[in-house]
Amino acid sequence: MKSTEVIALTARDVLDLLSVEECIDAVERAFLLYGRGVAAAPGVLSMHLENGAFHIKAGSLDLKRRYFAAKINGNFPGNAARFGLPTIQGMIVLSDAEKGTVLAVMDSRDVTSLRTGAATAVAAKYLARTDAHTLTICGCGQQGRAQLRALSSVCQLRKVFAYDNSARQSEVYAKELTSELNMTVTPVNDLRAAVRQSDICVTCTTSQWPLLGPEDVSAGTLIAAVGADNPHKQEIDAVLMGKAKVVCDVPEQCAVMGDLHHALQAGAMRREDVYAELGEVVAGKKLGRESEEEIIIFDSTGMALQDVAAAAIVYEKALERNVGVRLDFAA
Repeated sequence: MKSTEVIALTARDVLDLLSVEECIDAVERAFLLYGRGVAAAPGVLSMHLENGAFHIKAGSLDLKRRYFAAKINGNFPGNAARFGLPTIQGMIVLSDAEKGTVLAVMDSRDVTSLRTGAATAVAAKYLARTDAHTLTICGCGQQGRAQLRALSSVCQLRKVFAYDNSARQSEVYAKELTSELNMTVTPVNDLRAAVRQSDICVTCTTSQWPLLGPEDVSAGTLIAAVGADNPHKQEIDAVLMGKAKVVCDVPEQCAVMGDLHHALQAGAMRREDVYAELGEVVAGKKLGRESEEEIIIFDSTGMALQDVAAAAIVYEKALERNVGVRLDFAA
């Protein structure tokens, strides 16, 4: 392969090259490096439009080689109904961080989905109770699927509840994942009742108002709040945030666009009330779960270093297997 060639990888290529387990390991490594302070803070830029938003996230990691990745994602929640298109669409550009050479361009949707589920799985390893076996997934889209696939690889799940605003969506989800993962996934129409029975709850919706409050969560629960990726979205009530132990992926991002943002605005929390970054817990700088009774919220807004780590695996395996289309933009 010429030094000026770039590998172009489709969504199918990404899914063929990146397994859930590999992605979890890569994302955990990214949090570890960040928690140790050997990775530069990632960057994010957002532009909000009438029907959606664009996010640009960028970061660099020293892995087998030094990589830089920049991801441009469009997030348009009405796409399915209006155009029959996915909510999230975009591209990742992976570059050599020493020379600036572009190495690959790849579809970002499945990288985003897989690495977001992987981050929740990493959080569960450190923040969930060791005997956690009951899970509620709130939001039965593609991200909800990625979340269950990832969590099922790190937790001994025996019972899964699936909730969505669309009963049909949760029924299809339950049937599909029951068959795929060989576990019982039950569609439910009462989110709060399901969460009160659960050890882990993942919220991955486009909600702009709280879905869960203090009375809806039992002692010892881990909540992974995944959906709030812009300042207008909210899934967790500010009072619940204030009463729980809050761990963020990137506190600076969460303070601007996550559920932490709303808790700060409501006066339910101060910035210093955040217990830890997940990277600090992975690196052993702070303890994760300290009791069986505490409620922990993982505020997950999506860290660019997750994208770097996942994209690097896709690229390296594409080289090994001679996958993708080679393009020479310098020709």
